Amino acid sequence: MPETPPDTATPAEAAPAPPAIKLEASFEDFLKLDLRVATIREAAEHPDADRLLVLQVDAGEGQTRQICAGIRGRFEPAALVGRQIVIVANLAPRKIRGQMSNGMLLAGGDGDDLRLAGFDGDLPPGTTVG
Repeated sequence: MPETPPDTATPAEAAPAPPAIKLEASFEDFLKLDLRVATIREAAEHPDADRLLVLQVDAGEGQTRQICAGIRGRFEPAALVGRQIVIVANLAPRKIRGQMSNGMLLAGGDGDDLRLAGFDGDLPPGTTVG
């Protein structure tokens, strides 16, 4: 009978634990968020921040809105133009490194594996998400 070679496989590295769930939000809290489909019309590197892109997005309001997003280095600005994303449309405006940001895009992942929230087909800008 042939001899069976010793098991040389190393145990798989344990996957990192997912982050802890944050403070519980009520359904009423969720309803406060205005999530909308937006189409990126322009994207550029933030002049004063290494990790930010400045996006001009169409959220169906008749004019574009500016959003600063911490996705620089993970996405090329030109490749984002025309892409549809999900934004928090009613987040209070905030100045980020000298640029106004009027919303926040939704993304998931970590490190270099970051994905933008979106859909498998186009929707009209301004479509509500919920």
